[in-house]
Amino acid sequence: SRLAAVWAALQIRTVLPTLLPAMNQVIVVGGGLGGLSAAHTVMEHGVKVCVIDKNAFFGGNSTKATSGINGALTKTQRAHKIQDSPEIFVEDTMRGGASRPDLVSVLCNESAPSVDWIIDKFGVDLSLVSRLGGHSMPRTHRGKERFPGMTITYGLMEKLEEIAEDSDKARILLKTKVTKLLTDRDGNVCGCECVSSDGKVFQEHGPVVIATGGFGADFTSDSLLNKHRPDLAHLPTTNGDHCTGDGLKMTMAVGGDCVDLEWIQVHPTGLVHPEDPDAKVKFLAAEALRGVGGVLLDIEGHRFCNELGRRDYVTGMMWKNKGVTLGNTTGFFLCLNGKASNEITWHCKHYKGRGIMKSYAN
Repeated sequence: SRLAAVWAALQIRTVLPTLLPAMNQVIVVGGGLGGLSAAHTVMEHGVKVCVIDKNAFFGGNSTKATSGINGALTKTQRAHKIQDSPEIFVEDTMRGGASRPDLVSVLCNESAPSVDWIIDKFGVDLSLVSRLGGHSMPRTHRGKERFPGMTITYGLMEKLEEIAEDSDKARILLKTKVTKLLTDRDGNVCGCECVSSDGKVFQEHGPVVIATGGFGADFTSDSLLNKHRPDLAHLPTTNGDHCTGDGLKMTMAVGGDCVDLEWIQVHPTGLVHPEDPDAKVKFLAAEALRGVGGVLLDIEGHRFCNELGRRDYVTGMMWKNKGVTLGNTTGFFLCLNGKASNEITWHCKHYKGRGIMKSYAN
């Protein structure tokens, strides 16, 4: 979602000048961080926005982001005297990616302005910085309380709700599913068809920003997951049940091309509830738990990987080592000492409250 937010915002800045004469609103489908960032960017250009989400509330997967948002050369880093730069961020990202320098450049060079924008415009606390997996510098920003994804997304969401209540600059349509994109005689997208919670079918007209997320929670036989990565369909997910690829399918239905759908990330740390180990949906264990010093242990109590390695590396090492079997699930231990748990107290209290973490007086 962090890249989606930056990319959606940049695309809006690029196309708005040519769209303004013909349209009086921009439609944003999806109310996660990417969609909300795009919506606020639209309004910064003096254009009205309509944000549509099929859920009863905004947030999407963005509220599940439990470790933070990355930025290189931010105000927070400078305050902590961290000698980072977009160039170093590019190098780190290129080492772990599939060599897309155009997208990497957007992500890394726009990262600091985007993080500072969240802090300055929405008053979000991102005063803590950690070094997490795949990074050579501390650049993952979070606040002192709550999950950072929740804090960031709520900041943008609450501001949008205020604007919608006080003016006609923004409209919010929740419990509303976009079912298809509308096109003009030349094949250009000019709106969308929607269905409200009471079954009413209606249309919204204007350029459309698709910010609906991925398809990691669609386990149906004809899902994009089964089509592009059937080898991963047996794994549980930390995605919300809204992640069914709606935007991708609608885009392809009007001739849009999709790329890289086979690149599905397998996150190494989804927390296993001891009373329901085979649950298809798992609660995400923040990467920040490892960033503050948490270690991964196998069934014999031995470390088996560098906990700050890239996610594909950590996942691969898990598959190579022997874990603990609960039901049909194989898991590993994630352990934090007192110093580490005190550094990330809010997370630990939250996990303990959910019954997926225990503390021991030793």
